Amino acid sequence: MNIQIEKETDFDLDLDYEKIIDEIVNEALDYMKCPYEIELNVVLSDNEGIHQVNLEQREIDAPTDVLSFPMLDYETAGDFSFLEREEEIYNFNSDTGELLLGDIMISLEKVREQAKEYNHSEKRELAFLVAHSMLHLFGFDHVKDEERVEMEQMQEEILQNKNYRRD
Repeated sequence: MNIQIEKETDFDLDLDYEKIIDEIVNEALDYMKCPYEIELNVVLSDNEGIHQVNLEQREIDAPTDVLSFPMLDYETAGDFSFLEREEEIYNFNSDTGELLLGDIMISLEKVREQAKEYNHSEKRELAFLVAHSMLHLFGFDHVKDEERVEMEQMQEEILQNKNYRRD
């Protein structure tokens, strides 16, 4: 598995980013029973950086907490079976054989803000945003109410499996 983490901000939190991201990514992969080794890019940014990307990519002129850029077009969220078809070979890195899952961008400033707002630790907030984003990379969304409820339940189970509980 290849998780590339880039920190594109001077804003810092007193957290072991790599450990938290690695734990949650691996737990999300196990939770979804992903049968592949994956390649994933994670960018740690600040409000200004994520605001710019949010404006460019989604035409939303505001910072956000996390952006997800999935590389896969699932027929059914969380179902990797379509990747077994020969024509899906382009979804894999030709050098490593790893599944190209996508990209995640997280605002570390929002991690701090939302941890205070929701009265839990910055560590738990970062873990939550990674779990949330991983579910988007697996094809899940929260546009409809039943989708939101399903995503919230899955996020919470992923976090609890790694003991990231609200403080």
